[in-house]
Amino acid sequence: MASKPPKGDPVQDAPQVAGAQHAAAGLPAIGHTLRMAQQQMGVRRTALTLLRVNQKDGFDCPGCAWPEPDHRHKAEFCENGAKAVAEEATLRRVTPDFFAAHPVADLATRSGYWLGQQGRLTHPMYLAQDAERYEPVSWERAFGIIAEEIAALGSPDESVFYTSGRTSNEAAFLYQLFARELGTNNLPDCSNMCHESSGSALTETIGIGKGSVLLEDLYKSDLIIVAGQNPGTNHPRMLSALEKAKNNGAKIITVNPLPEAGMERFKNPQTAQGMLKGTALTDLFLQIRLGGDQALFRLLNKLILETEGAVDEEFVREHTHGYEDFVEAARAADWDDTLRATGLDREPIEEALRMVLASKRTVVCWAMGLTQHKHSVPTIREVVNFLLLRGNIGRPGAGVCPVRGHSNVQGDRTMGIFERPAPAFLDALEKEFGFAPPRHHGLDVVRAIRALRDGEAKVFFAMGGNFVSASPDTDVTEAAMRRARLTVHVSTKLNRSHVVTGARALILPTLGRTERDLQGSGEQVVTVEDSMGMVHASRGRLEPASPQLLSEPAIVCRLARRVLGDASRTPWEEFEKDYATVRDRIARVIPGFEDFNAKIARPGGFALPHAPRDERRFPTATGKANFTAAPVEYPAVPEGRLLLQTLRSHDQYNTTIYGLDDRYRGIKNGRRVVLVNPEDAAELGFAEGTYADLVSEWQDGVERRAPGFRVVHYPTARGCAAAYYPETNVLVPLDATADTSNTPASKSVVVRLEQSAVD
Repeated sequence: MASKPPKGDPVQDAPQVAGAQHAAAGLPAIGHTLRMAQQQMGVRRTALTLLRVNQKDGFDCPGCAWPEPDHRHKAEFCENGAKAVAEEATLRRVTPDFFAAHPVADLATRSGYWLGQQGRLTHPMYLAQDAERYEPVSWERAFGIIAEEIAALGSPDESVFYTSGRTSNEAAFLYQLFARELGTNNLPDCSNMCHESSGSALTETIGIGKGSVLLEDLYKSDLIIVAGQNPGTNHPRMLSALEKAKNNGAKIITVNPLPEAGMERFKNPQTAQGMLKGTALTDLFLQIRLGGDQALFRLLNKLILETEGAVDEEFVREHTHGYEDFVEAARAADWDDTLRATGLDREPIEEALRMVLASKRTVVCWAMGLTQHKHSVPTIREVVNFLLLRGNIGRPGAGVCPVRGHSNVQGDRTMGIFERPAPAFLDALEKEFGFAPPRHHGLDVVRAIRALRDGEAKVFFAMGGNFVSASPDTDVTEAAMRRARLTVHVSTKLNRSHVVTGARALILPTLGRTERDLQGSGEQVVTVEDSMGMVHASRGRLEPASPQLLSEPAIVCRLARRVLGDASRTPWEEFEKDYATVRDRIARVIPGFEDFNAKIARPGGFALPHAPRDERRFPTATGKANFTAAPVEYPAVPEGRLLLQTLRSHDQYNTTIYGLDDRYRGIKNGRRVVLVNPEDAAELGFAEGTYADLVSEWQDGVERRAPGFRVVHYPTARGCAAAYYPETNVLVPLDATADTSNTPASKSVVVRLEQSAVD
């Protein structure tokens, strides 16, 4: 049987700490998966649901965006994917009675873990101005409230339409269509906070802001570099691909400030050999200092240039631009500066060079460890330089591989969820729908928070996600949200954003991926795009958690009809009845989606075209792949301070907290811990188990404090520390962002540790 939700918040005052683990998955992962799934769903529902995850006739996992292999296991899911499914398919319910028993002031004192554990939302809920509690509201009245507030705006640009990466292609296309027909490009999304740096760097250098590899390329590679990424927790099914690559002869270099169990050894639960012994994945571990990656790749590029015959001169001559300026910058790279920036010794860098030179096919994978620094965009450009030098883009077994976090974050961007849309996209939209979309740029996440803070934005609408908890500078973000006239959240479950509201607030409950979607024309399917540009259908099978739920496409269509009225010529009612008609329009607007409905009928879906990968054609401003020559940067840390990175525990997915343990790092029953190198801790005077307040230091002079963190002596890179978000988002200044991409610099926060009052 499924268990009931916790009545009170668990006490997290005394986290327990044991030794870190050195292998991921295996029997413990199976046991943990089944235990958590049964707590949420019960035994029978667990079996029926998990066997449909990521199957060709099933539903796409609502967790990460890692692609599925062509041959699927019956259990084609990982531990964290199973947790995501269990949380969505839970039998627990948050009804109007729950809100009657819990005023907003009470809910605001609860942890994100407790809020999420209460279960699925069942009814639209409305918080009137000055009211203490949410109350049930009809869908018609809810849409009326939104229409009233939007009509009262001085400009459509006083509204903000945020998107989470869970939103389907169909819902995302309709959502951006509604916003642009209303008259705004204020379409921030979660990509602004994660892989915006990747998109910015790749668009400039290779002409498309996506990775250039397919799953088969990893299997064919000679060398895979995994930089700034923890697949064992964040993308566990990636470990299977790395294992297959290793079995095919690939070498793996891991570049990370922290040793991570998943990259040490993978105990594949699908095989007897994996369960018993596992596969050692990392051949060389470069324990780099936070923010030192650009310096590392710059030096490697210099060393490649100095090695006779190492440069693919034909590729460089035929397919690239800017080589001479790049060479001049690379030759200036200095060993001493690099060792200072990276914290590495000379010998492991030289070993990395030997592995690079021995490889004919190299893939570089990365995630937030590269994208959330001030200099993230030039860092990723330097990775591209590294690959271009040896012709490692546009051939099998080689390329760039930014590993996306949320299951359709890449698809949402493809569908037009972007505050800076390309003119060609707007031209196609205008031609297809017969209205003139706005051409001026809109607001990204950071700029949207500023606009709310300054009273320039008054209506905030979120299609999924947990904006308040995901965003930086928590106190500033929450104060900004409270200045809005109306905040609206389309959600499946309760989260922090529902209790940090504008003057009025709405919660609109929606279907999950696991649930059957019945509309006027019958049962519907939606589509998603994975991290490697594969698009496929997703079919929910469970009965909806409540008959009051609407699908995301239905919510957008009904909202558009109410707000835009008869002036809109868009057939919103037709789109709601039959999502195939939405896909027909997508096919005429977005290149690569021709015959969309026919393509998704094929098991496994289809790959979107990718000019650099498919034909070594680079649609950049120069018509070629661009070498770049940015100055090398790395964070400066004053004496007595540490450089903090925010990260996930193994019991969370983005801002969703599944539990209070971090099994691989040896943490149990608590999340307020800070991982500090023992030598650094000794110099700062913090023994193992003492408590510290984390205080960030930024040029604005504002004190940002996260109190009461247990100090854990942990083998981090010297001078670096780590702690979980969203608890530490309060330390990330709103204005501390990456150049060009404006992504919050959550991986390089200068902090000091002060003795905590709770110690």
